[in-house]
Amino acid sequence: MAAPSQRKRIWGWYFFDWASQPYNTLLITFIFAPYVKELIGDGAAAQSAWGFGIGAAGFVIAILAPVLGALSDLSGNRLRWIWVFSLLYVVGAYGLWWAVPGDFNLYLVLLSFAIGMIGMEFATIFTNSMLPDLGPRDQIGRISGNGWAFGYAGGLVTLVIMLLLLAESADTGKTLIGLDPVLGLDADMREGTRAVGPLTAIWYAVFMIPFFLWVRDPKPARPPRGALKKALAEVVTTLRGLPRTPSLFAYLGSSMFYRDALNGMYVFGGIYAAGVLEWSVVDTGIFGIIAIITGAVFAMIGGRADERFGPKPVITFCILVLTFVAVSIVFISRSSVYGIPVAPSSALPDIVFYVMGALIGAAGGVIQAASRTMMVRQANPDRMAEAFGLYALAGKATSFLAPTAIGIATTISGSQQLGVTPLIALFLIGLILLRWVKPTGDHGQCSAPSPSQPLPLD
Repeated sequence: MAAPSQRKRIWGWYFFDWASQPYNTLLITFIFAPYVKELIGDGAAAQSAWGFGIGAAGFVIAILAPVLGALSDLSGNRLRWIWVFSLLYVVGAYGLWWAVPGDFNLYLVLLSFAIGMIGMEFATIFTNSMLPDLGPRDQIGRISGNGWAFGYAGGLVTLVIMLLLLAESADTGKTLIGLDPVLGLDADMREGTRAVGPLTAIWYAVFMIPFFLWVRDPKPARPPRGALKKALAEVVTTLRGLPRTPSLFAYLGSSMFYRDALNGMYVFGGIYAAGVLEWSVVDTGIFGIIAIITGAVFAMIGGRADERFGPKPVITFCILVLTFVAVSIVFISRSSVYGIPVAPSSALPDIVFYVMGALIGAAGGVIQAASRTMMVRQANPDRMAEAFGLYALAGKATSFLAPTAIGIATTISGSQQLGVTPLIALFLIGLILLRWVKPTGDHGQCSAPSPSQPLPLD
């Protein structure tokens, strides 16, 4: 059988983002997390349980990610690892169907969620490490941006399906457009909302088919004896040697802080809007759709800017935009906007917050796509999977920081608005550390355009 064309390999790689994004969109942010709050009843208890569940999964990811990356670099065959973690994704996501109202085991639900999340994050490490194999160095920014945009589109489609056809209101039993949940699902048992688990699992299983059909990995090396022990030793050596690669070291630190701040915006945006602006679930759903659409559009635009200017100025600009948003959020409330009093019935606070959502989506999509391009530039080409393992470690090592800081600031100030101010500091720390990041990394590889023909990306 003929090998897939370069165009098919690129599109196959895009399909991982399309297939996996619903875990973030539906389960972590907009559908399943609020449903857990409904199941438990008490908001504080639900937030604590959710935090512990995500935190436990994050701890496992942080500990094992670099080791698995190093092991993959030694033994080859990243596709084998992606198969294994895809199975975890599907099993974990599907298991959320059994979160039945009044008759569910919270620990089993959180365990199932954590299994799926671990599968998603580990599969992402290995798919990200394939990025430099997809085209010339000067074109990977555009490839990364297009992939991220395609992933956002997948998340948007599944969110619309859930809101219009499946997820029922706890009060009316109807979906967003006033329908009973489709497929005869029982609204009283919240089967429409619980279907988010099977939908996420089936969506992933179906749309990973193009990935496995079209993506190819270099011929795997024969795993050396004692591969695990050697992988552990290499991770320790890499960590000890980070001060000798100052650009990589600075970038891991920078991305650790600005990605944590961005995740804080994603996690607390809906809660903030509900508490400060008194938004309903419908308002929050519209907010999410706006953020996803702008994220998809601007991820593509950002990919082209990355291709032309390189990822560092793109990341810098996005951090500045997100810092502006973090500052602005503090000055938006039901009674005033940027210190200007408004009537209680005024729509201005809602409009301005929708604009902030659009900016979060746009800058968030661009910065995440550009960040993995920057990681390719900083990494040792021979140890790419290990590098993305370290990148995952950096993303999870302080994942507790933004939620904890927001919780402390909110408790001390007694204000949700002042409670989000730690995000400003996290973005600024990330911006400062970015100063020490070299655009081409410690290896000083030239980023001049390749003489290769342009890739068929569109």
